[in-house]
Amino acid sequence: MKNYAHFKIFFLVFTFLSFYLVTTDTHAAAGEQKRVEKHEWTFSGIFGHYDNAQLQRGFQVYKEVCSSCHSMNYVYFRNLAEEGGPGFTPEEVKVIASEYTVIDGPDDFGEMFEREGKASDNFPSPYSNINEARASNGGAYPPDFSVLAKARSTERGFPWWFVDLFTGYQEQGVDYIYSLLNGYKEVPEDFKLQDGMHYNEYYPGNQIAMGQPLYDDSVEYADGTNATIKQMAEDVSAFMMWAAEPKLEIRKKMGFKVAIFLFVLAGLLYYSKKKIWSRIEH
Repeated sequence: MKNYAHFKIFFLVFTFLSFYLVTTDTHAAAGEQKRVEKHEWTFSGIFGHYDNAQLQRGFQVYKEVCSSCHSMNYVYFRNLAEEGGPGFTPEEVKVIASEYTVIDGPDDFGEMFEREGKASDNFPSPYSNINEARASNGGAYPPDFSVLAKARSTERGFPWWFVDLFTGYQEQGVDYIYSLLNGYKEVPEDFKLQDGMHYNEYYPGNQIAMGQPLYDDSVEYADGTNATIKQMAEDVSAFMMWAAEPKLEIRKKMGFKVAIFLFVLAGLLYYSKKKIWSRIEH
C-alpha cells in the first residue's frame, strides 16, 4: 500500500508538470517553430458568424497587398455579394470587378484578348503560369488564397489535441496564417539564415521565402480603422477563412436546426418506446 501511495503521488506530480510545460507560453529557441496559439474569431463556435466590416477590410488588404503575388482562382467576384460574405452590394461588386483586367477568348480570329472584369469572373491570377510565378519570386510559388485557410493545419499538442476532438476546433489554418503574418522578427545572432530567406518564428525551420508583407499603415482602411500589422493580419486572415468556407454561416444555421430536430425526434422515439413497451410489461 505504501508503494502504491508513492506511485499515485509520482503520477500526480508528473501529470501536473506535463500539463504546465505544454500549456505555458514560452519563447521558442532560435531554429524552433513557435507554437501557434488559438486566436479569438467571430466565426468560432456553434453560433459563429463573419464580421462583414472585417471581411471588407480583409479584402482591401488582399487587393492592395496580397493580390500582387497570390491568386484566388476559386473565388468569383459575385461571391462578394452573397449571403454570409463581406456584404458588398451587386453594384459595388460590378465596380470592383471592372477594376481588374481579364484575359478572355478566343475571338473570331482565334486570338485571346483583354477585357474589363465582370461579376461572373473569378479573381484573375497575377501571373500567366506557374513558371512565371516562380521566376518572379526567387523560385518559390506563392500559394493560391482560395482554400489556404482550410489547407493549413497546426500541431497544438497535449492536451489541446484531445480537447479539439470534442470541440471541433476548425480554425487551425487561419490561426497559423494570422501567427505567420505576425511572426517576422530580427534574425537571432546564433541563427544562420540562407540567402533570399526571411526569419519567421512560426514557419517550420524559421526560414520562409516570402518577405514580410505587412507593415503599419500598409493600407489606408476605408472605414478609418487603424491599420496596424496585427489588425491587417487579423482582417486578411478572416477574409481568407471566408474564401475557404463561404457557406460557414449557412452551414452552422442548418446544423443547429438539424440538432434541434434530432433532439426532438430522440424525445419522441423515447416516449414512443416507453408507451409501446408499457403494454408488453403489463
